[in-house]
Amino acid sequence: MRSTRIAISAAMLGALAVPALSATPASAATLPTAATAIPAVSCHNLPPLPYTVHAKAVTIRSKASSKSTALGVLYKSHKFSVAKKSGNWLYITDKTTGVKGWVSGTYVYRDVRMCLD
Repeated sequence: MRSTRIAISAAMLGALAVPALSATPASAATLPTAATAIPAVSCHNLPPLPYTVHAKAVTIRSKASSKSTALGVLYKSHKFSVAKKSGNWLYITDKTTGVKGWVSGTYVYRDVRMCLD
């Protein structure tokens, strides 16, 4: 049993060592050419993504607190706009129902844009 573990460990270390030994040094790396240069327009310059609901439904509350009065429910299919932010709470207007109130930023937030440079 012990010899099996030693053999497996040696094989794993050998498998990890081979790519490290065959890697080219950083000084031998090629510089980017004009064809592979970063484009002039980067995704960092693009506007942020819109807010979306990341749950089936989110409670709209009268204050920025989970213990405040519930005014309505914001569903994924509803259209809404965000007016302001306070901590992890967003003051929204549900355009589908007309209800205004606070929702938790845990469930309503912007997606993150992936920039592949």
